[in-house]
Amino acid sequence: MKFPLAPLASLSIAAALSLGSSIALANPNAIRIAGNFSSNTKHVDNIERPFFTNLPKILGLPLSVNYNPMDAVGVQAADALRMLRSGTFDVMSVQIGMASRDDPFFEGVDLIGVSTNLKDLRAAVEAYRQVFDERLQKRFNAKVMTLWPFGPQVFYCNKPIKTLDDIKGLKVRSFTPSMAALIQSLGATPVTLQFSEVYPALQRGVADCGVTSPTSGNAGKWPEVTSYFLPLSVSGSVQGHFMNLDYWNKLSPEVQKKTLAAFKNMEDQMWALAETANADAMNCNVGAEPCKEGVKFKMNMVSVSPADAQKVKNAVGSVVLPLWKESCNKVDPKCSEIWNNTVGKARGYKIN
Repeated sequence: MKFPLAPLASLSIAAALSLGSSIALANPNAIRIAGNFSSNTKHVDNIERPFFTNLPKILGLPLSVNYNPMDAVGVQAADALRMLRSGTFDVMSVQIGMASRDDPFFEGVDLIGVSTNLKDLRAAVEAYRQVFDERLQKRFNAKVMTLWPFGPQVFYCNKPIKTLDDIKGLKVRSFTPSMAALIQSLGATPVTLQFSEVYPALQRGVADCGVTSPTSGNAGKWPEVTSYFLPLSVSGSVQGHFMNLDYWNKLSPEVQKKTLAAFKNMEDQMWALAETANADAMNCNVGAEPCKEGVKFKMNMVSVSPADAQKVKNAVGSVVLPLWKESCNKVDPKCSEIWNNTVGKARGYKIN
């Protein structure tokens, strides 16, 4: 390996950002990683941390690994794409819905209501992967290494609800623009919060409801501060691991090939976790069996009616797609056309 530079051991995030790429030089002998939120223990402790810890062995390289969950180093999820572009980190776990505020194009992979089960979501992700990667490289000097979901995004509320209509007038945690649009269309007030901020927000009344996966909510102990669980899926919360392009380009073709294969294996594990863990976590949230992996709570299960599911589907055509088209086409006039030919084609939607 070439370019034996010293890793950024004690440099603060703020200092790294202020100095920018002049100090954040790609060093293929070391790798600086900002991982997912530490409270997502199944993803971080069972998959992500072991993957990066073992990466030198996987690649057969004397690689120095500096891995930390993003909240442990004070990283805001919305800043991820800019941090990758500056070279502050070599690899970042990115919450795409939050980061898409820098470019709405990226949210197109998982717009609210378009793909509400994992089979449909995987078709959408594969249809969008190439154009997503091309845009990421061009605009943010980063490369897609993984794309994967947390799983069905459902509702946790600390106010009594019986149907989706009951969130009217409530403050609901949102983390994507299209989710905010859906929440507003239902008469609620969206509150944009990253995952680590939601528990105290629910506890203090800053938010009345939160949206996340059964697994993440259970691991984050949201049932301690909520009592009503509505398992109506509105999206899959697609995440990604992205690599700074300068770092990628300093790897040899052989190492690049091994690296892609290794990350693909981690991506498959994340998809498998989304498939298997959420059903168990859902049971755990409401105190049902089997509850083998999560923490058992006693939330009130709210039945999902066909009318609730239809409300989400109706919002796709009337609210979500038109608003996303408006915001994305301002950035790129071909945005909605690209989406129609990729995700739209795969999912049977068309933006007019």
